[in-house]
Amino acid sequence: MYFYEIHEGDEDLGTAVLVGHEDQLSPEDFFRLVKKARDLVKDAFEEPSLTEAIANELERAHGFTHVTDERLLASVNVGETDKDTYLVASDEGVRTIYVESDEPPQAGNGDRPN
Repeated sequence: MYFYEIHEGDEDLGTAVLVGHEDQLSPEDFFRLVKKARDLVKDAFEEPSLTEAIANELERAHGFTHVTDERLLASVNVGETDKDTYLVASDEGVRTIYVESDEPPQAGNGDRPN
């Protein structure tokens, strides 16, 4: 699987999406496909961003896989310490963070530990 990225926006704020394909395309060939998809969707799309609309068009018309949060099975945050390294799981639009702690649980509302 080969991965390609599509950016939108300026350097300070913007969106980027990843798409994957079983075949390796040259950067120029991928650029041509993106431009073609952009021309098809730029005037009317339902996705939150132009990049997502282009990625969905590439998936529909050219066999790419648009890597979305719905397809994300696991995410791990890593840091310098164990405390900064934890699992982030996604399920039905809700993200859950699993953190290991050496500290005893503290009562949140007085009747049970959080």
